[in-house]
Amino acid sequence: MKILLIGAGGVGAAFCAIAARRDFFETVVVADYALASAERAVEAVADPRFTAAQVDASDAASVGALVRASGATHVMNAVDPRFVMPIFDGALAAGADYLDMAMSLSRPHPEQPHGLTGVKLGDEQFAAADRWESAGRLALVGIGVEPGLSDVFARYAADHLFSQIDELGVRDGANLTVDGYDFAPSFSIWTTIEECLNPPVIWQDGQWFTTAPFSEPEIFDFPEGIGPVECVNVEHEEVLLMPRWIETKRATFKYGLGNEFIEVLKTLHMLGLDSTDKVNVPAVVGGRPVIAPISPRDVVAACLPNPATLGDRMHGKTCAGVWVTGTGKDGRPRSTYLYHVVDNDWSMQEYGHQCVVWQTAVNPVVALELLATGVWSGAGVLGPEAFDAVPFLDLLRDGYDSPWGQQEMSRGSHFGLS
Repeated sequence: MKILLIGAGGVGAAFCAIAARRDFFETVVVADYALASAERAVEAVADPRFTAAQVDASDAASVGALVRASGATHVMNAVDPRFVMPIFDGALAAGADYLDMAMSLSRPHPEQPHGLTGVKLGDEQFAAADRWESAGRLALVGIGVEPGLSDVFARYAADHLFSQIDELGVRDGANLTVDGYDFAPSFSIWTTIEECLNPPVIWQDGQWFTTAPFSEPEIFDFPEGIGPVECVNVEHEEVLLMPRWIETKRATFKYGLGNEFIEVLKTLHMLGLDSTDKVNVPAVVGGRPVIAPISPRDVVAACLPNPATLGDRMHGKTCAGVWVTGTGKDGRPRSTYLYHVVDNDWSMQEYGHQCVVWQTAVNPVVALELLATGVWSGAGVLGPEAFDAVPFLDLLRDGYDSPWGQQEMSRGSHFGLS
């Protein structure tokens, strides 16, 4: 297996640190628009199997050319979802398999954004499924932590724990703090704004519909000392993936943002600072006045600290998981939370990367190892739910020293807010 990793930022760098300890691949070419960033990621692992390259991820032809030049068999997309389709198309054109951790972007319904779906997350990719299958190539989409590990948990629950599922409810929460910052997101603010301010999608009774951002607040009691966190509906890929392979009456995604974070996001939206449309801003460059076209959201991202650099100031744990309700294999009602917790102190000490990016990066490495060894295989555009969950969860625990948990939910574990 020869891997082309596109994106040398936080998750990409963590991917390199994790993969460097494994022997299932021949080479990894780390590519970024800024060659210096790719070179830093390669230097950090000090492994001759890793080399650096430059690529324009917005251009499918540039991606395809690098796939061919590097001889890559698998393209790993570790950049933000704006670049999904050029990388996705470039990989197919060059005859490589493809993996990503976030899917093609959505576009809200023009008239009823908080009721009807428009273009859904991943629609552009699934529209190309026949071309991928005809070519005998695999696009494994949404294989980070959420989406990704959460979807693997859902598959495991459907196969081994439940005879009927009423709801697959992804619940993500943390108790992380960052020294010296009143507001410092632990993940890409560009992506966070995108998923939190778009209309959340819910699957119910055989169809998808949308609701208002931050709807249906609830308090969810997260395990391993994290405790109760307020969670709200957020747009996320799991809701668009899980029902394609798993029979469930309802699927939701709720994120533990907290009231302060929600108010910041609402303010950004009110001021138009969440927009990706460029505005003309007067500036002075080299002593001369110019007009610079700038995206307000890019400005917000530039003003905030890079999440990948905050690890030594972060404290606490992050948790990703799926709360499954329905009927157990024994025919009795069952309510179970399957989860994965990462402690920031552990990930920093063991890998030198903060827990959120490490938790995101470890899952595509596990998936690539399963593909390299032939344990997982397939063609077309497939989500993690399309594969056997047991080998993934066993390898995550035993091969990557990262155990997952399962907790039966009592009546007092979860509290709804009116």
